[in-house]
Amino acid sequence: MEKNVLITGAAKRIGAACARILHTQGCNVLLHYRSSKQEAEQLCEEFNQKRSGSAKLVQGNLLNMKELEAVSQIALSSWGGVDALINNASSFYPTPLASTSEDQWDNLLGSNLKAPFFLSKALSNSLVKRKGCIVNIVDIHAERGLLGYPVYSIAKAGLVAMTKILAKELAPAIRVNAVAPGAILWPETDLSEHDKSKILQRVPLARSGSPEDIAKAVLYLVKDADYVTGQILTVDGGRTLFY
Repeated sequence: MEKNVLITGAAKRIGAACARILHTQGCNVLLHYRSSKQEAEQLCEEFNQKRSGSAKLVQGNLLNMKELEAVSQIALSSWGGVDALINNASSFYPTPLASTSEDQWDNLLGSNLKAPFFLSKALSNSLVKRKGCIVNIVDIHAERGLLGYPVYSIAKAGLVAMTKILAKELAPAIRVNAVAPGAILWPETDLSEHDKSKILQRVPLARSGSPEDIAKAVLYLVKDADYVTGQILTVDGGRTLFY
């Protein structure tokens, strides 16, 4: 599968897993990062040792429109165009209603919704020419918000809506889908073992998933889902069955 793929937030966690599986399948990968320079460089070196010239790095704060445009221009000039955009970069932290600031609103809506929209816009001509696709990483909490995280939940709900409307706007040339992870990776902030146990009690498969589970879903949507667009593929071990 020879495709040129831009993955935002590709240095760690789910982004890195998506990069690995797509690279393994023969894709050229442009690894975007904001601050995780060391991890991004290590990943890029790993890929290029396996297949020379198959990975490149691009740094940028996607909340800054000039930097976002620069990222898109580098993507368009790398390997001749873009076949797939994976909108993975995301901010995640609690915002209790009583103390939520405008900066927090702008940050969470910016990283989870505004940046994916404007990257999709900037790359749409190339994606049309190459009959490409967009895959957005959303969240099961887009449907029923996560208590204590109203702004994040609103942003992900917006990304679900964006997935569906862009699937209409960009059809028939570009497919637009999303993957909604459940309990895949615990937050980088502290979460007690009790809280983790309570979450897993509501997962029929009785375990957390892995970044590779999300990456496999992304691979399907990029590689094999030729007649699938506007869909949200939920990968949550069945958790939303008993929300």
